[in-house]
Amino acid sequence: MQKTVSDQVVEMLASAGVRRIYGMAGDALHPLMESLQRDSRIRWVHVRHEETAAFAASAEAQLTGELAVCCGSCGPGNMHLINGLYDAGRSAAPVLALAAHLPTLQIGTHYLHETHPTFFFRECARYCELVSRPRQMPPVLAEAIRTARACRGVGMMVLPGDVAAMPAVEEAAESAVLPVVPPVQRTSEPVLRRMAAMLNGAHRVSFLCGIGCAGAERDIVALARRMQAPVAYTLRAKDLLEKDNPNAVGMSGLLGWGAAVHALLDCDVLVMWGTDFPYRDFLPRKGRVIQVDTNAAALGRRVPLAMGVQADAGEVARALLPLINANRPDDFLRSMLSFNSREVAAISQPLRVVDESAPLRPELLTRLVSDHAEPDAVFTVDTGTPDIWCARYLQALGTRRILGSFNHGSMGCALAMAIGAKAVYPKRQVVAMCGDGGISMLAGDLLTLLQEGLAVKILVYNNSELDYVALEQLRTGMPRPFGTDLHAADFAEIARAMGMRSWRVERVSEAIPAVKEWLAADGPALLDAAVDRHALPLPPALTFMQGLGYCKGLGEQSAHAALDGVKRLLFGNRNFFR
Repeated sequence: MQKTVSDQVVEMLASAGVRRIYGMAGDALHPLMESLQRDSRIRWVHVRHEETAAFAASAEAQLTGELAVCCGSCGPGNMHLINGLYDAGRSAAPVLALAAHLPTLQIGTHYLHETHPTFFFRECARYCELVSRPRQMPPVLAEAIRTARACRGVGMMVLPGDVAAMPAVEEAAESAVLPVVPPVQRTSEPVLRRMAAMLNGAHRVSFLCGIGCAGAERDIVALARRMQAPVAYTLRAKDLLEKDNPNAVGMSGLLGWGAAVHALLDCDVLVMWGTDFPYRDFLPRKGRVIQVDTNAAALGRRVPLAMGVQADAGEVARALLPLINANRPDDFLRSMLSFNSREVAAISQPLRVVDESAPLRPELLTRLVSDHAEPDAVFTVDTGTPDIWCARYLQALGTRRILGSFNHGSMGCALAMAIGAKAVYPKRQVVAMCGDGGISMLAGDLLTLLQEGLAVKILVYNNSELDYVALEQLRTGMPRPFGTDLHAADFAEIARAMGMRSWRVERVSEAIPAVKEWLAADGPALLDAAVDRHALPLPPALTFMQGLGYCKGLGEQSAHAALDGVKRLLFGNRNFFR
């Protein structure tokens, strides 16, 4: 049988190390499906929505650092990929997207499904090119693979169905599979000495660390200990710097907790390590800022810099260590650690169970899951209040991974990312922390877990409300939330109807045994938790008027909730009057 262009695509992907393709069959993908059926080296993971395919590929690429692949059929099929591809690009995940296209004779005729992917995906893809004849395919696919790997983003090939079925042109394409080795960036001696002089001359120095510190955690912590510097971190760096870090003072940003906000705003010099932290309100306005990042475009993007260094964070931290004066004063660090302890105690109040028949608090539920999940579990998190509960109450342990759409902010990503995580790590426990709004968006892919045999554990924070959106509205001064109520649904019954084991809990007394059984269950399982909709996740810094807005809005729902809000504003949020 003569080799087709699709056969050649599969061969190139397999030789590039690809072991899975996430997608949904249809239309112009038929030639590729035939080739995958003949070649057993690549597993087809059949999802129920192409957005799920892109998020699953993004998760796989983030977890492994290797190329992951998703695909979509022509027109609406590949258009569904775009949300997950935006997430991959903004998360620096090397993802290859294969977009099937109309037969070449139909392009430009306003035919059914006609779109122009090379224009549509231009903003989220680093490379996107249309293949119009067989000879063109190998170099285009090679370039898409190289770009995804080298630029840590999305490479895309658009392949018409008729071209995919044509006989292949037998020419070597070895260049597509060559491994990409990142360049080693050395920092010059004058730059290091200037940086050391700034740090040695400052009394209060703080660190803010992001995902760019991966692999350099020990070097960053060693330097922080020498400098007596408190270490704050972003949500993406929680995995890296929460554990085995005596200088840790929590997270900054809207989801933050602990002393991180004070440590960043009250320092003389802030060093940003491997982070393009977007929330300017949580960065110093007057203090001097040094930023270290491999991406030169990120330097100075958020705040004016006293110094920008394009280099690897670990390399700079190791080179700086011998240049920093020993026996530095530790009063700033001690005050931040003391403040952090008080803040942790304040946000831990909902974990103290007084009445086991009371409504289930999402904070307590998250800590129960954290306590009973496996030490190396992978957690995927929906954007919204699940982000907040996981940021504050999920313990990273230094061995766990936490994934979410933290740079793109897509709400319904947890289930989709869990599919990618479980596909690549079948023996690790994978827990999807879903909001009721998020799980509703791609609920059909619960069937993917059953069909593909992926033993993901799904937790649903079910309060019949888009509660993070409601909080945003209260914060902006709306008299009460509008458009945020959700039709009450029993997701345990929905999962059970699909053939999945499920549990539903509504009270504290039911939670512990249910969490244990759910996590220990064979195969995929869902825990639907009816949580207290009046749980109030306050940001780490709040103005007086924003606080009044929260309490006023809560009063529209419940006088008890409003009173609870006032108490926590005054006594549980130390940054209230900042």
